[in-house]
Amino acid sequence: MVKKKNPEEEPEIKGETAESKHDNNAVPPTGEINGEEPDKRDSGEKPEDREKLADKVVKEEMSPEEKLAEMQDKYLRLSAEFDNYRKRTLREKMDLVKYASEDILVKILPVMDDFERAIATMDNSTDCGSIKSGIELIYGKFTEFLRQNGIKEIESLGKPFDVDLHDAVAKAPAMEETGKGMIIDVVKKGYYLQEKVIRHAQVVVGE
Repeated sequence: MVKKKNPEEEPEIKGETAESKHDNNAVPPTGEINGEEPDKRDSGEKPEDREKLADKVVKEEMSPEEKLAEMQDKYLRLSAEFDNYRKRTLREKMDLVKYASEDILVKILPVMDDFERAIATMDNSTDCGSIKSGIELIYGKFTEFLRQNGIKEIESLGKPFDVDLHDAVAKAPAMEETGKGMIIDVVKKGYYLQEKVIRHAQVVVGE
């Protein structure tokens, strides 16, 4: 009588387990079926990062002589760029100093034109009143030009003498006691440029 085999008593196949059987039946990844390597996931690395890494690797592989030559080349380029910048800055500074008064001189030229016309009129005119009026107009125009450019007169007559504003060129007896130390005459006017004294007034002081 033949004894039936119990399925549970089947001998294990050497080197093979149920787990390995399950793995053998698994579907291989895409690409392995055709003998190709499976697709690699994008690591997020940018092309420029890879280029920098490649440059770094190349520099690490450079010899000390090559590194020194590269540093010397960079130094020479930087030195040349700085020299060009220094020369350009110096030239711009010289031009600024040389032509700093250009704007003021351009504005004063119309006053020069007025003086030339006044002189030409004086040669052909005998009316002293009109000549005087013309000169007064030119004077007023020039005074306004000075005011627009920040120049104003230092008030001196009848003021106390101030060494920061005035130069005493003479002394004269004061008519009254209160006139001592006061300015009784102005020989030459003084002027401010904004808040700076650009010319002291020459005055006569009472004593």
